[in-house]
Amino acid sequence: MAALTQALQRADGGQPQVLLIGGEAGVGKTRLLEEFQHAAEARGASVVVGGCLEIGAEGLPFAPFATVLRRLHRGELGPGLELAAVGRESSLARLLPDMLPDLGEAPPEAHDEYARARLFDHTAQLFEQLTAERTLVLAVEDLHWSDRSTRELFAFLVRTLHRARLVLLGTYRTDDLHRRHPVRPYLAELERLRTVQRLELPRLAQREVARQLAGILSPARPTAELVQKIFRRSEGNPFFVEELAVSHQQGCSTGLTDSLRDLLLVRMEALPEETQSMLRVLAAGGSRVEHGLLAAVLESAGVLDEDELIDALRTAVGANIIQPTSDGDGYRFRHALVREAVGDDLMPGESTRINRRYATALEADPALVSADQRSARLAGYWYCAHDAARAVPAVLNAGREARRRNAFAEQLRMLDRALELWDDVPDEVRATLRDYDRADESYPACRGVHGSAGGGEGDCGGECGSDCGAIQLVDLLAEATVAARLSGETDRGLRYTKRALRLLDEQRTPERAAWFRLARARALRHDVGSRSEEDLQRALELLEGRKPSAVLAELLHRQAVDGMLGDPRREHLDAARRSAEIAEQVGATSLRLHARLTLGMLHCAFGELETGAALLAEIQEQADASGDMDLRSRVYTNLSSHHEIQGRSRRAAEVARTGLAVIRANGMAGYTGTIILGNLAEPLISLGELDEAAQLLAEEPNWSGQRAHRDFMERLRGEIAYLRGDLASATEHLAEARRPGTIWQPQKYLPVTLLAMRLAAAQGRYADARAELLTLLEAGRVEGHDRAWWALLATAAAVEADARHLPTMAAGRAEILARIREVAAGLARGLPLFEGWSAVLTAELARAEGTARVADWRRAAEALSQLECPFPRDLALLRLAEAHAADGEKAAASAVARESAALARRHGDQLMQRELRSLAERARLSLSEGDAAAPDDGADETFQDAFHLTPRERDVLKLLALGRTNRQIAEELFISPKTASVHVSNILAKLEVTGRGEAAAVAHRLRLVSAG
Repeated sequence: MAALTQALQRADGGQPQVLLIGGEAGVGKTRLLEEFQHAAEARGASVVVGGCLEIGAEGLPFAPFATVLRRLHRGELGPGLELAAVGRESSLARLLPDMLPDLGEAPPEAHDEYARARLFDHTAQLFEQLTAERTLVLAVEDLHWSDRSTRELFAFLVRTLHRARLVLLGTYRTDDLHRRHPVRPYLAELERLRTVQRLELPRLAQREVARQLAGILSPARPTAELVQKIFRRSEGNPFFVEELAVSHQQGCSTGLTDSLRDLLLVRMEALPEETQSMLRVLAAGGSRVEHGLLAAVLESAGVLDEDELIDALRTAVGANIIQPTSDGDGYRFRHALVREAVGDDLMPGESTRINRRYATALEADPALVSADQRSARLAGYWYCAHDAARAVPAVLNAGREARRRNAFAEQLRMLDRALELWDDVPDEVRATLRDYDRADESYPACRGVHGSAGGGEGDCGGECGSDCGAIQLVDLLAEATVAARLSGETDRGLRYTKRALRLLDEQRTPERAAWFRLARARALRHDVGSRSEEDLQRALELLEGRKPSAVLAELLHRQAVDGMLGDPRREHLDAARRSAEIAEQVGATSLRLHARLTLGMLHCAFGELETGAALLAEIQEQADASGDMDLRSRVYTNLSSHHEIQGRSRRAAEVARTGLAVIRANGMAGYTGTIILGNLAEPLISLGELDEAAQLLAEEPNWSGQRAHRDFMERLRGEIAYLRGDLASATEHLAEARRPGTIWQPQKYLPVTLLAMRLAAAQGRYADARAELLTLLEAGRVEGHDRAWWALLATAAAVEADARHLPTMAAGRAEILARIREVAAGLARGLPLFEGWSAVLTAELARAEGTARVADWRRAAEALSQLECPFPRDLALLRLAEAHAADGEKAAASAVARESAALARRHGDQLMQRELRSLAERARLSLSEGDAAAPDDGADETFQDAFHLTPRERDVLKLLALGRTNRQIAEELFISPKTASVHVSNILAKLEVTGRGEAAAVAHRLRLVSAG
């Protein structure tokens, strides 16, 4: 209770709190929640509770949140809820159809992963608005019965509500969480979050049982013998303690056995037979049953009339076996264990008969159950009644409703039930199952009718029998495949496609076979990481020469997209073009726009920038007008990437920022929001806006929908850490970006390799940096990623230049430089950024060969002067300053170094600023405007230390201690080799040593030079 009270206090201050309260059945979770509710309401907070419902062994989609919204709507926060729901009605009506009576039928929307994300985002925004002025306690009971959609929405709220006055509670039964229970890993994942507290309620000790018994038996005092006996039998479970105490009061304690079932049923067995009959019917109806539904079932059985039912309910409530539900509409067992025991005590035929009566009553009067539960409850009743003919239509309808509410896991469960019962459905019933609302419009459903005037077979190749309009087994497998993909059940989806392909004759039903091969290719390519070319190629072969179709257009488009993201070739341009043409022929408008967008990106990849840009502009205008959020999000994603690749980082940031706002406003942040967020952070990093980029990446929700882009996020975090000089953190992020299982595409591995090379160079691991380049060169260069290749090659040349005097790097240097030049010869140069990188690379190659001159670096700096980003111009200016210093032009070197330092500060590049300070120290340059350059060593003032070393001699000693030769010392300090030799001789004399090794040892031992 103390932890809950503290959480409430923190929530009052605007810090959302999340508590998970676990314990075995009967340990007191509900009682604790009730006590906390009273305390919270006394402090002015609003408390609303929703429970996960069970039908048989399954939960209902979003049941606790539907209950919460209903109770909020009926309570004092009702007007605030209606105001907060403005603009979000469509999504929220999917969650609770009867919440807004004036809304009517919600407008149709795409029932895909984006619609589900909209629902999640709108729900989070709703609670943020409701908690703006008062604290809200939202409790979800019985998470062990929760459906997957409820768990995912609960987790989404935990991860995304950062500024709400909210206490989010969840309770669960630990003894129900068997080893394979889906809630076990879910709770473990939530517990890893910093904002989540997980509390376990323990059983009572014997002294606590004694206090509980004293309260129950008051004014009588329990004897020590009774306390010990009840403690032993209850094992400290408060519910069992209470049950045993009541049995003791009623004088029937001697009739109890050690069986838990008997313990739970003993009080019920003492009730009148009419009450017991009512309780058996109530137990079969689920975790809660509405009064009207219960009355209708009992009336149809001829067991109890209305007056007898009221008497039986009053008796059961008085015996503390059941209690009214909190909304007053129905009843539930006081403890779930009692309902389970009563249900288990039913005979098999009895359970079947009761479930049939529930289903029949609900079909006769659907208003007996709220709209959000109706289809799932009916499907559950028919399924438990073992009536395949009635169950399959019901589960199909419930699956359709679940998909419309974006509860894909629940849709999949319903489809699994339909597949399980399919063989038991009579043919005449199957013939009535038609016109199923399909999730994928490209699926080639059979629309023809055999025996029609035209004769011949429908699109199915004759497999449908006489009626091509009827749902077939492969149709169910197609729906299940889509549901599995949308719910992340890749393995199950692959099983469905495998089964379907076994059933289908590819020659008779080529379009359906092609569709399933496409579905398998998508699963293998995007979820498992395997190559999918074989399935795609076979699908294309099946459709070649046939009439145009949406599935052919989709297959061609998938081929083009895979090429765009991998190794683009001219044939991928042709595939995108054909896809758009076919989509237009068959009226697939959205698919046509997707294909043309891909076509535009491919033109850009091949350097055909004007053609590509014109297509992108055209598609952006049409996408905005279409209202297709899937298309619009893809346009924003691709367009922002396009601008960044071409060096227009400010425009890229503007497009990505607009796209992120649109995506968030439409509830899609959980899916495409991640990649567009990365596409905003990337140009911000290029512009030097590191703080904003880091903040964006910190807000990125780390949930299951983001796994596909985790490497992207980690790479960007690594780049920020690198620029800030935190090489340890950058190395950790690099390792995460390269973790096993990453989907490896050039747009991913090229920038990751670039970060790895820069890190290795910064840490002096030049051989590792060279190895990174060699790995890429061995794999070969693909088209369309020239910006990354220019940066990679320039970095590789810089590595060779920095390691020019290392004997261990001498072998193979000439070959490496030749290969760098060979690859660079094939890169595009038509953009200012590319021209600038080309000049930088030319100068770095000259530096690696010891021939770099001032003119080389001046040319590079001028080529980059018109770009809006500080890098790589700050690098070119740094090298130009070094070249001026080597020529003895200290004034020019200081001016250029100051310009480079300003750009490096703007970029936030701590490593380059450190290198500039080192250059200024070594070359005696001034980095402050107006300050004169430091005098040369002839005019240096002597720094009096124990050995009377001058500042210049200290510089030489530091390099000498690092093992540098006189020539290397001269190059690094921009002095002549002869002057370096004189300094070394003076140092040996002052340190009173006979050789360079002794001098280095003395310098380190006496800390005359830093360890670095």
